[in-house]
Amino acid sequence: MMADAGEPEFSLMSLEDELTCSICLSTFDCPVTIPCGHNFCQDCLLTTWKDSYSCPQCRTVFATKPELKKNTVLSTVVETFNLRSNKSEASPPVEESKPKKKEVIRCDACMEAEASQTCLTCMASYCEEHLRPHRENPVFRLHQLTEPIGDLMERICPDHHKLMELFCSQHARPICSLCLQQVHKGCSFMSPEEQRSLKESDLRSKLGLLDGKIGKNETIISQMKDMQNKLKESATKKKRAVASEYQYMRDLLTREELDTVNAMDQEVESGQTKIRSLVAKFTENVDNMSKAKEDIHSLLSQNQTLGFLQVSFNLPQAANFDPYTPRINLESKKVMSSEAFAAALKKHLTEIFKQPVEARIPMLKAGGYPEPPLPGLVRLPMPHNPAPQVKAGQKKKTQKNPKKPPQPADDTLLKGNLAKSMENLLQFGGKDQPRGHPPAAEPKEQPDNSDIPKEITSSEKRSELLKHGTVLTFDPRTAHKRIVLSEGFTKASVSDDHVNYTDCPERFAVCSQVLATKGFSTGRHYWEARLSSNNFTGIGLAYSRMDRKGPTSRLGRNPLSWCVEWFNVKLSAWHNSSETVLVNPNPKRVGVLLDCEEGRVTFYNVADRAYPFHSFEFPFTEAVYPAFWMFSSGCFITLCKLQ
Repeated sequence: MMADAGEPEFSLMSLEDELTCSICLSTFDCPVTIPCGHNFCQDCLLTTWKDSYSCPQCRTVFATKPELKKNTVLSTVVETFNLRSNKSEASPPVEESKPKKKEVIRCDACMEAEASQTCLTCMASYCEEHLRPHRENPVFRLHQLTEPIGDLMERICPDHHKLMELFCSQHARPICSLCLQQVHKGCSFMSPEEQRSLKESDLRSKLGLLDGKIGKNETIISQMKDMQNKLKESATKKKRAVASEYQYMRDLLTREELDTVNAMDQEVESGQTKIRSLVAKFTENVDNMSKAKEDIHSLLSQNQTLGFLQVSFNLPQAANFDPYTPRINLESKKVMSSEAFAAALKKHLTEIFKQPVEARIPMLKAGGYPEPPLPGLVRLPMPHNPAPQVKAGQKKKTQKNPKKPPQPADDTLLKGNLAKSMENLLQFGGKDQPRGHPPAAEPKEQPDNSDIPKEITSSEKRSELLKHGTVLTFDPRTAHKRIVLSEGFTKASVSDDHVNYTDCPERFAVCSQVLATKGFSTGRHYWEARLSSNNFTGIGLAYSRMDRKGPTSRLGRNPLSWCVEWFNVKLSAWHNSSETVLVNPNPKRVGVLLDCEEGRVTFYNVADRAYPFHSFEFPFTEAVYPAFWMFSSGCFITLCKLQ
């Protein structure tokens, strides 16, 4: 039965060779038949007939030029063949070898002259000569004349063989008057011209919409380019400022090095001068004692006893004292202080440079160093002398706790100072709280900070984050049927039984996930969520057009979502199916700060302070929604009330 249904089309397609002109090797275009029975395209045949008239195929010679008339049956078969072949071809049509010619509509009466007008009543085209009856005979007065039309067969209804002069609005197709009375009875209709006018109006309105959209996009592109130029200019200025600051520090260190070396050179010269004077003095003593030694030898060599006894002899004064080596070294107060300062400065800078850039300014502020002269730029700090000397006449202050042993200047003291400075960290880029004012009141409920890992070395005041706090609720339209929403849509828990939610395109159908009702595209926003456990849960962000039913509908497994996910004891950050394993702080409460202006979202372990443990950076092209994932039965996530 399948073969029988496709047999007419197959039979027509098999006649392609028979419907091909032997001159141009293409399907017939306005076919004509000559007395010998062969068919050719009219234009191709007239091109070969110049001096004599013969058949290009069988070479039969005709004494006079045969009268050419259009083969209407063959023309209809060719048009049907072309129509079905265009519909059956799935691939683009092969480029025809025959060059495209300008379509010339011939007169259907003489088949030679170019048609002047087409009669829609006669369904034929006529030249000026054969059009005279339509112009002069009153019988043809009601016939409808129009510009020459080459596709008359396409305007004929295939069912009733009448002119399709109407257009069915419901079925969006042209129909004839009999179609309107039978198949399309009761349908709304209009003339093709009216339908064209409506379609042109609709297309023009769409053109206006597209022009407006294109204008807005071009405006955004222009603004982004201006922003790009301003960004480059700002970067150039900041790099110059930073280079100037670092050059100032290099010059400062160079001058300090030169001063220290000069001070040491002066100490060396002073010591050398003392040594030279002492060497000269001891050399003089040696000379005097050597002369006294020679006098003693001369006296001992005298033979006369009376003369020996009458000569008196006294040892030089230098012989009455034992010589000593004076202690002269470079251990003066200034040299020792300079050497200790260089070592302490090296150690201090080493510890500062080990920290992230955001934590360095708070370390300097917590250490009691002066504020930087410019925002974001830090002058080189000068630590105090590690061993200050008490001036003469100045009494040493008594210690309030004399039993407390002095703190050693080692790594233990450094870690203690670092831990103390961590307590005073401020939000990077924020302002210090004025002295003398009490700190902002924290919420009464403070999470435990015993689970904070040692790897986290920076934190932020929770009161600073709460300035951007926002109230969230879960969106029941997006909740998977395993997720139960309660407590005013602020608690989401996983159940083994499916909830009787209505089906809608926004609902997650594969993964037990839910979105918040609010989406954000501008400003800063902060929210917190309490986790029942750290197993098989995830918190992140997603665009509203994220897939809800496919295999990539899980958070972080597509380019439209970001999340941090606890899977057993492992914590990972996911985006576009790319995993980054993180240190698991095992938080009881997770804070999320979304900065749309900088394109960054930061996740915090909220305890006595907010400890960041991961950040994503991405451009905001549309509103992004808080997203949550839960898998284990019985676990839940609660959106916290910010106080």
